[in-house]
Amino acid sequence: MPKKIPMRQCVGCREMKSKRELIRVVRSPEGEISLDFRGKKPGRGAYVCPDPACLAKARKSKALSRAFDMAIPEEVYQALEQQMEAGA
Repeated sequence: MPKKIPMRQCVGCREMKSKRELIRVVRSPEGEISLDFRGKKPGRGAYVCPDPACLAKARKSKALSRAFDMAIPEEVYQALEQQMEAGA
């Protein structure tokens, strides 16, 4: 029997993809937001495709703000874009 592949939805494009294809955005218990490329950091997670266009869609629709129940400052989005470019 084949192993079950965990699926997650991208907050930008809203497509279901395997968990390994997506990048996890994490709000730590202290309220800090960062990218989690390994999927192991503690905290609340939301998933986004490794594509800056998906992050832009998530920013426009305020999907991360809704996922984390908090306002996301502009500096955080810029830091996420830089981390995404560096991680790719």
